[in-house]
Amino acid sequence: MMKCRSMVMALALACTVTVGAQGSEKVVPIKYGNMDHWVVRTIKESAIIGGQTKVVYAVGPSMTITGNVPYTNKGESPWGTSNVLAKVSGITKTNNSVYRDKHGAGYCAKLVTHIEKVKVLGLINIKVLAAGSLFLGDVHEPITSTKDGPKAINWGVPFHQRPKALRYDYRTLLSDSPTRIRQNGFSSASTVAGHDYAVTVLYLQKRTEDSKGNITAKRVGTMVVKYGKSTNGWVDNATYKIHYGDIRNMAGYDASLMGLRSTDYARNSKGKSVPVRETGWASADETPTHLVLQFSSSHGGAYVGTPGNTFWIDNVSLVY
Repeated sequence: MMKCRSMVMALALACTVTVGAQGSEKVVPIKYGNMDHWVVRTIKESAIIGGQTKVVYAVGPSMTITGNVPYTNKGESPWGTSNVLAKVSGITKTNNSVYRDKHGAGYCAKLVTHIEKVKVLGLINIKVLAAGSLFLGDVHEPITSTKDGPKAINWGVPFHQRPKALRYDYRTLLSDSPTRIRQNGFSSASTVAGHDYAVTVLYLQKRTEDSKGNITAKRVGTMVVKYGKSTNGWVDNATYKIHYGDIRNMAGYDASLMGLRSTDYARNSKGKSVPVRETGWASADETPTHLVLQFSSSHGGAYVGTPGNTFWIDNVSLVY
């Protein structure tokens, strides 16, 4: 219960009021959403794969953590990333696909799709495509298998409000290739049809947990935007409306990204990672229990994307 309250507090920052052509609006920054504060982790990988000391970033209070220490969110930060500490077959390895980058007088988040490699002669030879992902939630470390990676992610944070829109600054550098690749570490890369997009998804859910710890949810609100082309510099104050209720008849509805989901995981009240199965659409006036928000440099799911796709994010807020 204390964790739930702290996550809610992490989102409930002091708001500013701006006045424009549409009248007044309340803009509430998500905690650490200005991306100016980062936890810098220095981790030494196993000697058998070179023993390099790697820098791995997390969004949170300005601090440095030295050593191969499994990470938990610091300073009540609601943000998780695809940056992880992994221990596979006894080998310590890191992945860093979300970076701290300069933006103006401060910092931003830089999300990059890339191939992560681990090669040890006679023992292990893995190549995995990793998209840069920044999301509300956290990751249970260390990751011990590419198969179990999705289960380590705790998607979403407790949230009981009804914002009108999501607002942030962004920049993209995207491939124009008509195909993507899939590389999960167990076989060579395969071609996947379709252009790769950077994507932002926001889901408001009303979750319910049964006596066995299973989590189901009704979808309360939805906002999805795909980016297929590179920008010419930064786009500031991009604002996207959140649509409430059943949106299947809405113009632009994309079932692959906006439809009901059953592949996301969250930790239940017993601390076990279980799927969150959306069972239907809530009424348009429903109040959510959780907010899911993700920015990603590729849109095709785990291990699918185009190396080099880059998505910068800054100044993330909710608009009321």
